Amino acid sequence: MPTVERFEDLRVWQEARQVVKLVYQMTAKFPPGERYGLASQVQRAAVSTMPNIAEGFERGTNREFVNFLYIAKGSSGEVRSQAYAALDLGYISQVECSDLVGHCETLSRRIYNLIEYLKHAPFEGPKLREPGPAWNLKPGTWNLKP
Repeated sequence: MPTVERFEDLRVWQEARQVVKLVYQMTAKFPPGERYGLASQVQRAAVSTMPNIAEGFERGTNREFVNFLYIAKGSSGEVRSQAYAALDLGYISQVECSDLVGHCETLSRRIYNLIEYLKHAPFEGPKLREPGPAWNLKPGTWNLKP
């Protein structure tokens, strides 16, 4: 069975990284007065998703990993909400908003699928078992929806 030994190998972390890049590209076009307002808020929400996935992974138990994944999922929802605010204020176009919302929806689905997989996994994480591979995550078993 394939294993995931680093959080960087997780598809959800990779998707979160793409969302951060997209958010920073979009907020670079915001008015200068929004640097410490909406731009900062949406950037912080996007950036918090990646480290929550990483920290949960590194904790070593399914319970802790799931907890951090829920936090990451919440941050993804926050980015989606702020995308609509940016659209309503005229800072981004409808196309840009739809693109960002689509990425966040995909990320949220993937996080949810990983949460469900971990909740029903036959193991409790590497911290609670004998030394060996970090996580036994079968590719394709928890990425049920693209």
